Order: sequence, then structure tokens, then C-alpha cells
Amino acid sequence: MHKEVIIIGAGGHGKVIADIVEKSGDKICGFLDDGTITKEIFGYPVLGKTEETNKFLDKEFFIAIGNNAVRKKIATENPELKFYTAIHPSAIISKGAEIGIGTCVMARAIINADAKIGKHAIINSGTVIEHDNALADFVHVSPGAVLCGTVSVGECTHVGAGVTVKNNISITSNTVIGVGAAVVKDIEVPGTYCGVPAKMMC
Repeated sequence: MHKEVIIIGAGGHGKVIADIVEKSGDKICGFLDDGTITKEIFGYPVLGKTEETNKFLDKEFFIAIGNNAVRKKIATENPELKFYTAIHPSAIISKGAEIGIGTCVMARAIINADAKIGKHAIINSGTVIEHDNALADFVHVSPGAVLCGTVSVGECTHVGAGVTVKNNISITSNTVIGVGAAVVKDIEVPGTYCGVPAKMMC
């Protein structure tokens, strides 16, 4: 039976999720968004604002917002909603991996044996999440990032595009790893880290 999905967020991320929902054979009912003046996305209607989820409680929802804190706020404030997990058909996911509810795994991402991905995470296009990784809720891993074996990433951390994280590394919550950085030591203090090797910027 096909799932009926409402996408929260009508921006670029929402478009990518719509593509995944279509390719998965499920049905898009429309979008909810607080900022857009567009009436349609990909031919699907913008049904109202995010506060109007209670009108559609018989549907499943996906929070298509890249900002980790905003995604967490919406999920936390709407515990009554049933959330959709969006996995692109081209993603490669080990049978031993775990994917949390409300998470998206985009095109050609690889999630290997015994990796655990939390709720409402973003695993972007072409990322590699190696064996035994543990990613907490609301993590965002950008395109092309590579997390080697047994990496742990704390809640609401954003790993930038093209980042490489050495094996057996721990990254704390609420941290940003800048584009192209190489993380070779544990990150224990929240902040923004950039460079090769990654160092705290602010």
C-alpha cells in the first residue's frame, strides 16, 4: 500500500525529498511552508503553513528543512505526527544498519554494516557512513562526506560537504564541520571546525 506524504518545507531540500518519495512509489499530497509564496512545487500544492499539520493527521510527514535546530523544534513540538523515512532507491544500506524515523538517505549514499542513524537525520547524496558509525538524532551529513569506521556524531551536528572523518573519532553535539575539513582528533567542545586537520574557528 502506498504511503501518503506531506512534506514540511518547500525549498530545495523539499524538492529533493519529493523526488525520493516519487521514486519510492509513494504519494505526495502536498507541502507545508511558512515562507513560500509559490502555490505549487513540482505540480504538488502548497497546502498551508507548518502550524496546520493537524488538518492532515491521517498522512505521514517529512520535515524537509536543512537547519538541524529547526528540524528538531518541529519534530519535538509535533509528537502526534507520523513521520516518513525517505530512502532513495539508489542508496546502498547494509542489512545490519539502522535508520531512524524521519531520516532521509539520498541518492548513492552508502551506509555500511552495523551503522546506526538517529531520527530526523540527513544523509546527503554520495556520502559514505562506514561500519559501526553512530549518528545521533538531527545530524546533517552533507554531500560527499566520508565517515570512516566507528565514528560517533552528536545530536544536531552538521558535517559539511567533502569532509573526511578518520576512524574511531567522536564528534560532540551542536558542532559544525566546515567544507572539505579532515577530522583526525576527537572534537569534544561544540563550535565550528575547519581545515586540514580540522581546528576550531569559533
